[in-house]
Amino acid sequence: MKAGVDFHLGYSPERINPGDKLHTIEKITKVVSGDDAATLDRVAETYGTIIDAGIHRASSIKVAEAAKVIENTQRDLNIALVNELAMFAHELDIDVWNVIAAAATKPFGFMRFTPGPGVGGHCLPIDPTYLSWWVKEDLGRPFRFVELANEINDRMPEHVAERVVRLLNEHGQVANGARVLMLGLAYKAATGDWRESPSIAVLEALQSWGVEVDVCDPHVDPSRLPAGVEALVPCEDLVLSNVDLVLVMVDHPEFDPARIAATAPLVFDAKDLLRGHEIKGARL
Repeated sequence: MKAGVDFHLGYSPERINPGDKLHTIEKITKVVSGDDAATLDRVAETYGTIIDAGIHRASSIKVAEAAKVIENTQRDLNIALVNELAMFAHELDIDVWNVIAAAATKPFGFMRFTPGPGVGGHCLPIDPTYLSWWVKEDLGRPFRFVELANEINDRMPEHVAERVVRLLNEHGQVANGARVLMLGLAYKAATGDWRESPSIAVLEALQSWGVEVDVCDPHVDPSRLPAGVEALVPCEDLVLSNVDLVLVMVDHPEFDPARIAATAPLVFDAKDLLRGHEIKGARL
């Protein structure tokens, strides 16, 4: 069968932010494409029945796919920038979260991105790498920005694990045999998707140090867990208090900052969830 003769090929890239209750699918402009004008019309008409924010007709299927990939690549690069800044800022005794809050007051030219323990899900760790491969495969040249961003973001889980081990040591607890409660297994808040989640890499790094890690995540299906996680524990006071350190990896809405700050003996906050609460511990 031949496209354009026996069947028509239309394409619209995914544009969704899992866990976001504000930017739902009907409120996001839909990019559509087709292998010919008639198909493009049909695709636009179909999506127009459910999308309120409008339809953007891409000039080709390749352009529509490249738009999707570059959207994710831009976000990946910006996250890598603030992640590397977070690593340097800690060594320079500068609060990176306060730096970003100050810079974000500028009404133009600055887009707020926040650091974290790494990137996860299917989009950010995968799409920019695909773009880099595509450039190298077709043109024989490296996409240096993407490769550098990947290097930085891939380093973040190890950095978080090292900060946790150092924090334990500073408070008289060796890593080997220490008990850590990890809050969040998913790759982002309000979702249960742990594909490519940095939490898994941090978990493996801590276990390699001999740390015993319990995991709490109210959004993850307990019957479908990654290797290294035998079961999930509830985020209860007894659980929070019966560990050496609580590691905040995901800012799920179910995680109560005041409760964590009041109950946890020691905290490492990789998501700035406990901002404004007095804690014993450290932030990314």
